[in-house]
Amino acid sequence: HLGLTPQSVHRLGGYKVQGRDEAARQQLLADARAAQSAGASFLVLECVPSELAAQVTAALQIPTIGIGAGPDCDGQILVLHDVLGVASGRRPRFAKDYCGSDRGPRQAIAAYVQEVRQRQFPLPEHAY
Repeated sequence: HLGLTPQSVHRLGGYKVQGRDEAARQQLLADARAAQSAGASFLVLECVPSELAAQVTAALQIPTIGIGAGPDCDGQILVLHDVLGVASGRRPRFAKDYCGSDRGPRQAIAAYVQEVRQRQFPLPEHAY
């Protein structure tokens, strides 16, 4: 898990996009390669710029899974509370409420899965 790591959010200065400057980008890329070399079977990239996620994905042999990392990762994650639109507080930029007023939880999850499979999510407005 690279980029924004929720367990370290206070050490990172809050919920902020990671890997914006060149030094941080190079460190994240080096960490991704190190994780792969250490035997990781996949890598989660959270809250990193789309271009960086695409670069990491291209550099690795293992799949990348993005959450707030743009459309070029090999897979996507969205927390259930965000899919259903029931998260408390401000909704992250990368989240999308699939429940709305006309869908139940099952329909919301099905809509999310369909959009990911059809590469309709995430869109540029859901990325950094």
